Amino acid sequence: MMNKKNKTKMDKIFVSTLITLTGFSATTMAKTVQRKSSLPQHMMNKVIKKQFQSDKKKQEKKKIRLSFDPSVLTSEYSSWGVEPSNRTSSINLVPAWKTFRKKKDIVVAVIDTGIDPKHPFLKDNIYVTKGSPSVMNYGIDFSKNRKNAGQPFDDHGHGTHVSGIIKSVYPNVKILSLKYYNPKASGQDNLDSTIEALRYAVEQNVDVINYSGGGPEPALEELKILKEAERKGILVVAAAGNEESNIDIRSNAYYPASYGLKNIITVTAHNKQLQMLGSSNWGKKSVDISAPGYRIRSALPKGRSGYLTGTSQATAFVSGAAALIMSQYPELSTEEVKEVIKQSAKQEATLMAKCSSGGRLDAGHAQVFAAQYLKAKKTRGLATKNREVAQVSKKRKAKRVVPGKIIYRKAN
Repeated sequence: MMNKKNKTKMDKIFVSTLITLTGFSATTMAKTVQRKSSLPQHMMNKVIKKQFQSDKKKQEKKKIRLSFDPSVLTSEYSSWGVEPSNRTSSINLVPAWKTFRKKKDIVVAVIDTGIDPKHPFLKDNIYVTKGSPSVMNYGIDFSKNRKNAGQPFDDHGHGTHVSGIIKSVYPNVKILSLKYYNPKASGQDNLDSTIEALRYAVEQNVDVINYSGGGPEPALEELKILKEAERKGILVVAAAGNEESNIDIRSNAYYPASYGLKNIITVTAHNKQLQMLGSSNWGKKSVDISAPGYRIRSALPKGRSGYLTGTSQATAFVSGAAALIMSQYPELSTEEVKEVIKQSAKQEATLMAKCSSGGRLDAGHAQVFAAQYLKAKKTRGLATKNREVAQVSKKRKAKRVVPGKIIYRKAN
């Protein structure tokens, strides 16, 4: 039978070994063991294990919080949309970061003009796709007359700018760059490239598709792929467009925003004064929410930063917020994420008649609402409203462009 002296010696050896293996809170564990030294060996083991698990959780939470560097919000690549000091018109991001706990990695496919993979603000967020054995790709170039399909470098600026906004909202996001736009190609060619990019994103089972482009005509093949995305639970965040039109009117429809699918969030844009931009499309039925879109500063190719205006920028804010929600609450379906974003929107009189939510993106409230939504889901269902799916004619020709001013088409 082990005497008291030998038992104490064995206790010390056990604790020393456990501390060496785990590396967590040695002082705390030693104190715990000292207090409980009178317990039987098997009970003492349970106490130490519980303390270890508690300390491990604290370390993990601390690590997650530190990964959201506050300097991101005020860097030269971020805008008033996420600025902490801007409490009147920003997306209220700081509260969302404070309560965030990552549960899932999120990939956002940005279907746009490409990306600068070496940009200091974005290089760590690039989702790398596997190409040939000797090549690691940072996306795919689907645009016509391409030279390097695995290298969708952004020679335009729009795609890098949009990607920078998404990263400013959710710093841990992974971005899959799918280039569709070629300013020298026809609208039909750009649409064909868009469809290829959409198909690839759906095949890859990404979590979110950010599409800041569009056009006035629907396309049957595009709708078919987006329905497949809906079936697979992929969220599509689409720009409402910049034609100064009410897209509730069928002749003013803008696609893919106007398809009316349950997995599409359509976004318009507002300025610092919370006024919808004069250039933006709107629609009480067809548009879901508004987000910052006026003179938004973000990343540009070759390590630069700059300002762009439009629903493209607003769309990126919503994609970032959706990625944040989906990362913390993977239990939510695509439709539920959409409903959370809409229901948590901050109501504004200036936007009430412009979109179905009647308000603007509030990332902080969205995180809180998501938690409440899940709790309520256990006892009751929160129904989402369905819009009638647009009827697409095979005879109508379609095209796709990057929404925004013509100045975006040429690099200065």
